[in-house]
Amino acid sequence: MISMNLKQLRKKHQYTQEEVAEKVNVSRQAVAKWEKGESTPDITICIELAKLYDVTLDDLVNYQDEVGLGIAPKGKHLFGVAVVGERGQIVIPKKARDVFKIEVGDALIIVGDEERGLAIIPESYTQKFFSEALRINELEREDSK
Repeated sequence: MISMNLKQLRKKHQYTQEEVAEKVNVSRQAVAKWEKGESTPDITICIELAKLYDVTLDDLVNYQDEVGLGIAPKGKHLFGVAVVGERGQIVIPKKARDVFKIEVGDALIIVGDEERGLAIIPESYTQKFFSEALRINELEREDSK
């Protein structure tokens, strides 16, 4: 797992083995062995590699590419596919519900752009956004007086 992830991430970022070795302060041969699965980097090096590639440590070590998209950057997710039912209902994958703390009864806002697609936003996120926008607007009005 980690060997394939290291090789895929290095190529995605267009680094040579030599460049990765320099960035994490090891030999090029060590990087080559990790990518071949002949050895595994220690935890401190794994942390540095995760930072270098902007992925989580867990994804660096455990990610299994099932759809060919590779490891997503930290904070970005591909949760899978939701099939639309007869009445337009969809089931949000469990991992997505867990990450965004979506629970039964929560309100979700559906927004759309005909060129970019649909987005689902928990109502609580929009409340925070609008509250902050109003606060900033009020501060700007006070400053302009």
